[in-house]
Amino acid sequence: MQSAPLLRIGTRGSMLALAQAQLVQRLLSEAHGVPREAIEIRVITTSGDRLTDRPLSEAGGKGLFSKEIEAALEAGEVDLGVHSSKDLASFLPDGLVLAAFLEREDVRDAFVSLKYRSLEALPQGARLGSSSIRRAAQMLRARPDLEIVPFRGNVDTRLNKLAAGVADATLLAAAGLNRLGKADKVTAYLDPLTFLPAPAQGAIGIEIRADDARTAGLVGVLNHARTATAIAAERALLATLDGSCRTPIGAFTELNGVSCRLTAEILSPDGREFHRDSVEGAAGDAARLGRELGQRLLAAAGPEFQRQFKG
Repeated sequence: MQSAPLLRIGTRGSMLALAQAQLVQRLLSEAHGVPREAIEIRVITTSGDRLTDRPLSEAGGKGLFSKEIEAALEAGEVDLGVHSSKDLASFLPDGLVLAAFLEREDVRDAFVSLKYRSLEALPQGARLGSSSIRRAAQMLRARPDLEIVPFRGNVDTRLNKLAAGVADATLLAAAGLNRLGKADKVTAYLDPLTFLPAPAQGAIGIEIRADDARTAGLVGVLNHARTATAIAAERALLATLDGSCRTPIGAFTELNGVSCRLTAEILSPDGREFHRDSVEGAAGDAARLGRELGQRLLAAAGPEFQRQFKG
């Protein structure tokens, strides 16, 4: 008779999501001295996976890649959800918590092109493929001449679109390319202080039920403290800004010993208007620093700027 699994992981079915779930599976098996097959991976199709005909920002924004996994958690069908932290909604459902973060991967965005060596080398009026309104806004701020073309899909789909000539270049998260063994596709890396990444980009988050002490104990050994500090700052910022897929927000955390410096910006979708600021303080105050910076950015932007993201 087959024994019950030690843990059940809920994940999306994309190659990147599976790679991340398998990494968590391996780390848990090593940490607890059990075979990998004792930790089950269950693939869950999310709203974001089903939505292929329009940008995510038009269909509810953040949370589209997590809410079905969260529903399975709430129903007790899985014990933990493994997520790309940048895809999580600003506020988790009641009763769910982020219990651990793996050590953060490269936070930078990668410039990928088969024809041009850098953003600066793109010719006037070149087509840049992206369905991220943050990346589009940052690119238009730097290069208002560019034409932004829709570019939904997983990493391979986007690379295939690039090869088919749908766009002259695209931007992808360096972390995802690294986890898929495709770092060789990177043409150039963007400076993360010039082009601030998405809040929580590059961090794998493990979500569990808040009252599940057993799972908390099992996954807690995987938590990377410095990553948890950085994500606490960036998610507090996001929550204060009420960030969604319709709000272009960039953030970058620098940790130096016991200090934390958070830099963030909010932009108009066309990149013409943006507000940027930084805060610095004790790493133990990361969440407070995130809230403080979010409030400062909202005050600087004013109600007229904020109104364009409502509705």
